[in-house]
Amino acid sequence: MLGLTPLDLGVVVTAVLVGAVVQSIVGLGLGLVAAPVVTLVEPAVMPELLLWLAVAMPLVTLAGEREDIDWRGLGWAFPPRLVGTVGGVAVVVAAPDRLIGVAVGVMVLVAVVLTWRTVRIPVNRPTLVTAGLVSGVTGTATSIGGPPLAILYQHRPPREIRTTMAVYFLGGATLSLVGLAVVGEVNAHDALLALAMVPVLLVGAWAGQTLRPRMAAERVRPAVLAVCGGSALVLLVRSITG
Repeated sequence: MLGLTPLDLGVVVTAVLVGAVVQSIVGLGLGLVAAPVVTLVEPAVMPELLLWLAVAMPLVTLAGEREDIDWRGLGWAFPPRLVGTVGGVAVVVAAPDRLIGVAVGVMVLVAVVLTWRTVRIPVNRPTLVTAGLVSGVTGTATSIGGPPLAILYQHRPPREIRTTMAVYFLGGATLSLVGLAVVGEVNAHDALLALAMVPVLLVGAWAGQTLRPRMAAERVRPAVLAVCGGSALVLLVRSITG
């Protein structure tokens, strides 16, 4: 299907399904879980495939819940995301994929370690601007743009994390796709493959909503950090080993 063998397609579908379930529960995870796997199986479709899905998944989330969105925080984080998108496009064009992966993996791991027990980063103008800028670069270059903002919001209520991140992903992924399209990095094949994955997203969202009530609120923060850290490790190892 669309140039993928049945085995490769099965791996991609599984990765997208698991990522959608995780994102439906904790607010992020589609790119974090699926990006390293998809890159290993079919690197030619990255980061465009996951960026298309990063536009679709928030629409599914926001169709079910739109309360508690932190519009003020988004107002400070999103403009720098636009600036970071320009930097991300430049990175995609010029930098080796392995260098990008190592940089992103190290950055996320350091942030997770610092915030797990010892440091609580305040959600204020400087941190939101910084998170938006970094997320613009990493989200465009690797489709992994959630951790900088998620680490800031990790102490917020679960619904606020999910809905605020959904709005941010929707706008940010759209910006990234526009930027990549300008330099000719977007094609119809990746868009059609993403369209074929929409039913998988819907199933994953439904499964996540079903599992969500069974997850205590105090477990959401460790889950967010675990997803960020685990994905960073996979990305780092993949980038180093080639």
